[in-house]
Amino acid sequence: TGKNQFGEKISSKGAITYDQLLVQLSKSDKVTAKVKGRVSAVCQAKGCWMTIVSDDASKPSMFVKFKDYGFFMPKDISGKQVIMQGEAYYQTTSVEELKHYAEDEGLTKEAIASITQPKKELKFMASGVILLDK
Repeated sequence: TGKNQFGEKISSKGAITYDQLLVQLSKSDKVTAKVKGRVSAVCQAKGCWMTIVSDDASKPSMFVKFKDYGFFMPKDISGKQVIMQGEAYYQTTSVEELKHYAEDEGLTKEAIASITQPKKELKFMASGVILLDK
């Protein structure tokens, strides 16, 4: 794999936008897809997760983990575009897990303490990721 390839080697061919994925998820609980999106946050401990967002701020973000913890992403890719292959699904995340991810992201103690409810989140299990240059 090249310096911009992580996990399974994938191509960018046939990738849909994050907004297109959201449309597909409105009709199905699970969608297997290749998706292009913008990174908004990365685990600052070791790059073991990232968050993808739409250019439309009213749309939900998506929490991305990596299949079998088989690979990690660079910690400095916030704002960059990626193409990911894998499965998108909804899952409820526990308060304990939400606090753990907030710590990973480097949020303040106050922000972490304010997490008191589990959250139904859009998640993505990526088997391969391409980090785009722009």
